[in-house]
Amino acid sequence: MGIDKESEIAANLQIGPTTLGMVRIYVEAEGVDLPLDFEPEEAEEIAEELRAAAEAARGMGGGPKGKSRKS
Repeated sequence: MGIDKESEIAANLQIGPTTLGMVRIYVEAEGVDLPLDFEPEEAEEIAEELRAAAEAARGMGGGPKGKSRKS
């Protein structure tokens, strides 16, 4: 599966700090529990990548089907 391929897989995503000073992205899906720990600086880089991807997606004009975008 590529990054630009649709999927029917559903997952829960949680993000928060750990007691060891890391940032955890936790992905839970059927049969999968995936904790991903990052240094705070790495987490900030990921956040910047997410913002850039969101901006690029807005520029493509595609949003979730059936949902209107609020201004």
